[in-house]
Amino acid sequence: MFGYYRVAAAVNKTSVANPAKNAKEILTLITEASQKNVSVVVFPELTFTGYTASDLLLNQTLIASQNDALASILEETKHLHTISILGIALFEADRLYNCAVVIQNGKILGVIPKSYLPNKKEFYEKRQFISGRDITRSSVNLLEEEVPFGVDLLFTDQKDMTFGVEICEDLWAVTPPSNHMASNGANLLFNLSASNELIGKHAYREELVRTQSARCMATYVYSSAGVGESTTDTVFGGDALICEYGSTLVQNERFSLENSLISADVDLERLKWLRINESSYGDTRRKKTRLIQVNTLAKINNIERLIDPTPFVPSRHTDKKHRCQEIIQIQSHALIKRMNYAHIQKAIIGISGGLDSTLALLSTHKAFEMMDWDIKNIIAITMPGFGTTSRTKNNAIKLCETLGVTLKEINITDISLKEFEAIDHNKEEHSITYENVQARVRTSILMNMANKLGGLVIGTGDLSEIALGWSTYNGDHMSMYALNAGIPKTLIKYVIESYKENKKIAPIIEDILNTPISPELLPHKNDTIMQETENIIGPYELHDFFLYHFIKYGAKPKKILHLATMAFDTQYDEQTIHKWLKLFLKRFFTQQFKRSCMPDGPKVGTISLSPRADWKMPSDADFDAWLNQLE
Repeated sequence: MFGYYRVAAAVNKTSVANPAKNAKEILTLITEASQKNVSVVVFPELTFTGYTASDLLLNQTLIASQNDALASILEETKHLHTISILGIALFEADRLYNCAVVIQNGKILGVIPKSYLPNKKEFYEKRQFISGRDITRSSVNLLEEEVPFGVDLLFTDQKDMTFGVEICEDLWAVTPPSNHMASNGANLLFNLSASNELIGKHAYREELVRTQSARCMATYVYSSAGVGESTTDTVFGGDALICEYGSTLVQNERFSLENSLISADVDLERLKWLRINESSYGDTRRKKTRLIQVNTLAKINNIERLIDPTPFVPSRHTDKKHRCQEIIQIQSHALIKRMNYAHIQKAIIGISGGLDSTLALLSTHKAFEMMDWDIKNIIAITMPGFGTTSRTKNNAIKLCETLGVTLKEINITDISLKEFEAIDHNKEEHSITYENVQARVRTSILMNMANKLGGLVIGTGDLSEIALGWSTYNGDHMSMYALNAGIPKTLIKYVIESYKENKKIAPIIEDILNTPISPELLPHKNDTIMQETENIIGPYELHDFFLYHFIKYGAKPKKILHLATMAFDTQYDEQTIHKWLKLFLKRFFTQQFKRSCMPDGPKVGTISLSPRADWKMPSDADFDAWLNQLE
């Protein structure tokens, strides 16, 4: 469903050296996974015998009992489409291999041997097993059936899912097999493990799985042996977790005496396209692999996952201070470099009392503080016009006075009227011309003032406005350095809010945050804003959501619509979201010409629309294919 698959990690109750008893618990978990429409479920290492069977694994009776148990599982799962990955000890060519067996619909799809065998301290696998890391393009007779055998096996549904399997210590190696699996197209990785519990090991293990999912740009599903294993010398906690591209999606409670099954819906389509969009993945060396076609998988009818409505904003409140400081540092040092290079120590900013100019002013102020430059060399110019209200004007003035910057007020009404007269425009006709004349007058004043004072005009337009083209060409669209160009509107609010820690400006910041977003180009009514941007082009929180998914991994409009409907379930209905998504697509395509000549500005997050760096697009591209896909 839109590239999402439901995957699971199971930890079964284990009786050491009792495959028949273990098979009953395994079947219970496979059945549960199937009922949940799980595509693939992974179990711990040596699932049937228990990892701690030790030298009993060298006994014919245990291996025979294990094979009988596997046969019973195959018989009982013939009708199930869920793929199960189970751990077995495989006797082949007079050698014993620690293996994963992949099964579906009562058939064995393939067997993967363990590559790296731990043989230090409490681990002594080389006592029983042989490494299978050199086994490729081979097969093995298992339960009287010839099946693919080797470390070169990958499994695919020929759609968005390709998965590979490694076993426990393989992940801890300098070069895990999963690296090669990922470089050959596996976007889903499974690990059958038996990792014992030690002080601090749990956190390190999670970090290992999480970072491997990031390095491989994949989903990593991990299942480790549980408390039923022998405690002769070690204790196993039954750790299970699912990570996707550097984030932990779900993790079980360790030390459970019962069966455990965790699942997550993972976006494998997104991972495929992220590899194209964001990394040097394509330069990784490919190896020869065998691709095994799986049967039809269980389908999910709904995505059971929290879809973040504000993907640009940190989801954890604890990250807030750190993230905001990082953004401010990026902006401030970007400006310092530009001003030093230009041998300029004066900054010219148009200040309106709105969000964007507020952040630009605060970050510029921070840069001047860092360099111990004279704060009075920040020249903030407020330029009231026909639509300016006392609320925004007063907030702009109070903020400038509190920060101690130089404040100038230049009323643009008379200049705009002269412009109307020069081009024979009726001042009562409140058209786009009426608005854009004012925007260009303001930019002209800023540029001319910069020339006069030897300053740098700081652009205030943000990433959301750049995406929508919500600016006047060669008006507020232009500056000498676009300080906010890498920050979307939802994140700007977030960063400005962090400045409330400064008690002197906190009340001003609070009122700016609560002021409706408006260019204030149309006349106000009784000192009330009559032109609210989000009533005209739609909510910025929706547009930022669209922008993230559209640019980050090239999501199709229909998928963006579905995810947005989930994310904003209680705020907007599907019809409303569809309306604004359609507008977003049209404006994103038709306004590229403004982005093609936008001024320099620092990249702050993972998405930028700079034509010199992240986003190169023709200004006359047709958007019919995207609108048709949406419909």
